[in-house]
Parts: sequence; C-alpha cells; structure tokens
Amino acid sequence: MILHADLDSFYASVEQRDDPALRGRPVLVGGGVVLAASYEAKAFGVRTPMSLGRARALCPQAVVVPPRMGAYAAASEAVFAVFRDTTPIVEPISIDEAFLEVDGLRRISGTAEQIAARLRAEVRRRVGLPITVGVAATKFLAKVASGVGKPDGLLVVPPGQELAFLHPLPVEKLWGVGPKTAAKLRERQIHTVGHVARVGEAALVAMLGAHAGRHLHALAHNHDPRRVTTGARRSSIGAQCALGRGRRSFADVEAVLAALVDRVTHRLRGAKRAGRTVTVRLRFDDFARVTRSRSLLKATMQTGAVLRVAVDLLREAQPMIDQRGLTLVGVAVSNLDGEGSVQLELPFEPPRADGLDAAVDRVRDRFGAASLQRADMIGRTLHPSVPLLPDP
Repeated sequence: MILHADLDSFYASVEQRDDPALRGRPVLVGGGVVLAASYEAKAFGVRTPMSLGRARALCPQAVVVPPRMGAYAAASEAVFAVFRDTTPIVEPISIDEAFLEVDGLRRISGTAEQIAARLRAEVRRRVGLPITVGVAATKFLAKVASGVGKPDGLLVVPPGQELAFLHPLPVEKLWGVGPKTAAKLRERQIHTVGHVARVGEAALVAMLGAHAGRHLHALAHNHDPRRVTTGARRSSIGAQCALGRGRRSFADVEAVLAALVDRVTHRLRGAKRAGRTVTVRLRFDDFARVTRSRSLLKATMQTGAVLRVAVDLLREAQPMIDQRGLTLVGVAVSNLDGEGSVQLELPFEPPRADGLDAAVDRVRDRFGAASLQRADMIGRTLHPSVPLLPDP
C-alpha cells in the first residue's frame, strides 16, 4: 500500500498556525495574485491563481497576508522529517506533498491505515499543521484518495474496491485531464471515470491522440505500475514570481527576471549541477501561459551566462507582454549534468565570472540571501508564486 500525504492549504495553514487571530477566518496569501487560500476562503469560491481583486470581490471579509517563504520552507522541512521517521521510502512531489511506501512495515508498524493515522497525528503534534492522507495500492489512486479526503482527512481505498471508488468520480480526477480535455470528453457524453473506462482504447486514441488516449485508458482501469522512488535527481531547477495584475514596465520585469536567475544559479552551484537549456515562463493577464527555451553549446552554472540567455528570451516575447500584460515570470535551467561537469576552454583557467559567483555565494550563505542584491531590485519585492522542492 502507498500513502499520498498532502498538507492542506499549506501557505494559509502556516499563517493560521503562526497567528491565532487568523484561525477560523478566510485567509488569502499573496500580492496581486492569490498564492494560497484557506478553506474558509475557498468556501466563497476563491481559487488559485486568481487575481486578488477577484478574490476580494468573492470574499470581502478575507484577510490578505504577504507570503513568508522562509516560514513555509521551515514547515516543509519539519513535515518531511515526520515522513522520514515514518518510512525510509519517501518520494517528494512538492514542498507540501509526498508519496510514502509502507508495504514492508506491517509487522513493526501495523496496517497502512494505522500508519497513516499516526503520521497525521505526528504532523499535527510536531508541526501544528493539518494534513490529508490517501491510501491505495497505486500512486495514482492514493493521490486521488487524498484529494477526495480533503481537508484534514484520511481516506483508504481497500484492495478489491479500487474501481468501485474510482469510476463514479468526474473525469477531471484523472491525471492529465484539464479543462480542454474534459470539454472534449463531455462533448461525447463522457462525464465520469467509469465512462472513460467503458470507452475502448482505440476510441480514446482517435479522440485525444496516442499518448493521452492510452494514458487515460490505463488510469481509468487503475493501471499504474510506478513504485515510490527515492534519491531521484531533479531534471531542472527553477524559480518564478507572481507580479500581480497591475501594469509593470519592461525594465521592472527584467529586474525581477535577473533576481530569479540569481536565485536559480545559486541553487545550481549549491547542488553542483550545470545545465544546458534555459527556459523562461510567462503568464499573461488572461492566465494564458507561454514558454521560451534555448539550449547552450555547453553546460553552465554561471549567473551571467544564464542571465544573458534569459533576457534574450524575454525580449523576444516583449511584443506579447506589451499587448497582453504579465502576471508571472519564471526561469528554469534543465538538461542538468551531474557533479557540476563543465567543459573547460583553453587556456585552462577558471573564468573571472566563476570567482565573482563564488564570492557572492559565500556572502549569501553566511549572511542570508538578502545580504546582497542587485541594484535594480532595490525597492522591489520578489514573491515566489509556487513552492519549490529542495535540491537533492
């Protein structure tokens, strides 16, 4: 049996934990965009990533608090410590959720349901946060169970009852079914997972394409052979920032992008990873998203090298930004090499930029990330909009 443990409204729950005055009240975390909403706010229809203005219209009595990423990172570390005390086989999914393999613990720890109940109690006791756990025989179904069991619940799907639990659920519960795919399915009167299961694989492939059709056919029959894995290295390292709904100058966006590149390359060097592909992610006022990528001839972890490519990609998208407005900008480096493998050039001397990056890293590691910042970020704030996993 596999556990999927997922903290409830993580950012908002941390705020309510740390400020008793917020408990039981609708809480919104964010600036121009809602990064997290408490369940009291969600009851009014508030969702992420909704604009703060829209959220206030739906829930005028909501309390808005700025994000405190340090507090969320500390809470995440404490929760993952509970996970690792529960089982050595933990697969992180994000800052606030993970899969746990408990199949081999029956003799010493009891059933999966008993383990899940103790885990929830320990997270509440040691960290002070609510968490929902889904228990099932596959990773897919465990995640679905935790979603159905929210908030602050425990839902077990017993062996032999998987399809009875899964088939009545709406098609959106299948991984990979977003609004567009759901609309295509509903146009053909396919409303539930059971309906998908009754459609032949060939028909789903004709309807949605080869990959999506086969994927949904397998999930609708609860075919998910993946096991919980540990120690997998990340395929990319990135960061992003919500900008809010107000118009910003292109210079403002460039400054934020540079600060994000600082953060990403610092983490690359800390993880001893060098990357070949730089990707810039943008979200516009209408919530449409685009990405722009460029691959380098050799892997790098230099701030300057990554920044030059990222700014070029951003400038290529400037006409769209000027026309449509921008609510989020992000940057990621992928195609990572292990152990900081970087091809040297003749003569074999470290570039001066490496020495500058190392000096900046030492200052920030000793005195904190805010001890050094770019001049163009003075007076500006940088609020990450989604949690990021710690680097392995």
